[in-house]
Amino acid sequence: MTAVTYEDVHRRMAAAIDAERDAVLDLLGPSAPAVRAAVAELLRHRTFGYPLSVLPLIVHAVETGALEPALPLAVVHELWWTSACCLDDLADSRGGYRAGDLDESTALLATLVAGTSLPLLAVQSERVPEPVRGTLAAEMVRCWIPASEGQLRDLQGRAAGATRASVVAAYLGKSGAPFRMITAMAAQLAGAEPPRLALWREFGEVFGVLWQLFNDQEDILSGRGEDLRNGTVTHLLACALEETAAGHRERVLALHAAARHSARARGDLTGLLLAPAVLGRFERDLDAFRDRAHRILDALGGHEGYPPVLRDLVDRSSRLLLAALG
Repeated sequence: MTAVTYEDVHRRMAAAIDAERDAVLDLLGPSAPAVRAAVAELLRHRTFGYPLSVLPLIVHAVETGALEPALPLAVVHELWWTSACCLDDLADSRGGYRAGDLDESTALLATLVAGTSLPLLAVQSERVPEPVRGTLAAEMVRCWIPASEGQLRDLQGRAAGATRASVVAAYLGKSGAPFRMITAMAAQLAGAEPPRLALWREFGEVFGVLWQLFNDQEDILSGRGEDLRNGTVTHLLACALEETAAGHRERVLALHAAARHSARARGDLTGLLLAPAVLGRFERDLDAFRDRAHRILDALGGHEGYPPVLRDLVDRSSRLLLAALG
């Protein structure tokens, strides 16, 4: 019986993904042992709590019923997000970043290889059919621009002018673009026709926004408070700015500015973010993106057994995890 959750798929495929990762690292060749060691250390250091490397496997299986042919794309997806997260950490570290045994300079070089050269080598390898190699490489290259644009919008975000729409625009780049890339690549590898490929692009983009909203909630629930420490303009903050009475908006902005350096400000701002009206607005947006993702999956259909796995993943990613205060 086909697995009903993406974790089930990961448990089934984890050993094969590990072997594929080693094979991709070997593509660096015998002349680059230091590069291979640095990228391997980066991958060991940056682990993910949710095994989304299986997403391209599931997309390919929806189209064809087979998971295994998309294994190189599982590694590409892992490399992309490892690189993106490490670059984000480097930007926030203010000169004190380390990745496992790697100092900042070595981590930066490893991050560049992991996010650019190595994924391109992976899709040009003999593990990928020759007719689609150029198409898959072009998909990655096209992703870098909107993803970088979204990340820059995030880094340069100004709370005073933030709206829900402006934050979603940034999320569509920094998170939507990479997920659009990997779902499109999996569909291309599976031989999907253009109308289905367009739907897979849309699904990846919508899921990317949902996953960012999920991460925003987890940052609060975990107690890390990295978004508040870094001054990130999140969708939840935009909801607070739009739902807060005009006379109190300045207090939200002041607390957001102070939260970088003040635990008390972070606590006070978190309380405002968890107000019932704010979470209500946030939940309605979550529901809208979830419903859109389900409509796309309805239109796609696919090989029996695998569409429910994606539906489950969408539902898990679109739950309201935060509880209102007051």
